[in-house]
Amino acid sequence: MTDLADRLSLPRYPRSARYDVRWTIENQMGPHALWLLEWLAPALGLADLPPGARVLDLGCGRAMTSVFLAREYGVQVTAADLWVKPDENAARLAEAGVSDRVLPVYAEAHDLPFGEASFDAIVSIDAYQYFGTDDLYLPSLTRLLKPGGRIGVVVPALREEIDGVEPPEHLKPHWEPAFWCFHSAGWWRRHWTRGGAVTVEAADWLEDGWREWLLWAEVCAEESSSEFMRGLARDSVELLRADEGRTLGFVRVVGRRP
Repeated sequence: MTDLADRLSLPRYPRSARYDVRWTIENQMGPHALWLLEWLAPALGLADLPPGARVLDLGCGRAMTSVFLAREYGVQVTAADLWVKPDENAARLAEAGVSDRVLPVYAEAHDLPFGEASFDAIVSIDAYQYFGTDDLYLPSLTRLLKPGGRIGVVVPALREEIDGVEPPEHLKPHWEPAFWCFHSAGWWRRHWTRGGAVTVEAADWLEDGWREWLLWAEVCAEESSSEFMRGLARDSVELLRADEGRTLGFVRVVGRRP
């Protein structure tokens, strides 16, 4: 366990390194969500939120990011997901000791049961690409933010937009149709700017993010107790080794509601 923890302790993610590696492996649903959230946090200004501020964790998966938000930043979290049932997340939240600070809910991203200006911040880690490329989506979501509140997302992304209708030749054996929802930082900046719903404060690329993604996928392919998740991780390993950082990585985007 110590060797595994050392392998996954990266200098730029000191908060994430405090979390049990088995817990993160068994609750993962893709790239390392805590690393991505820790990268997002300073751009989103999470440390500046007052204690008890309300945060929507949209597409929270198995609620690891919700636990992290509650523990690290002292906020009240609404953990919304479509694929993981609230009862399952409630058990995880109780085990993590944050049931009093995180409310798990079942919600579809286009039908969120919350009122205008309900949240001080909105966070979405490795989920927003599935629903947020729609030109009409961001204004419908940011109505949930208080004026001046921020939304921040981290998404799998492209270093540069792909010309044409086919992926790069080296990625063709590994490409899935769903990957077409991946876009560049420039694309996301334009997408969020032109609708006027937010003032874009950040849209940038995670340097060497693909290496961290590959490291995590290699560990999950070896260590996950789920054969299904090991298979998905192996697919990611093959994809990222074929790409070697030429095309794929992560982008964070932060906007403030006027």
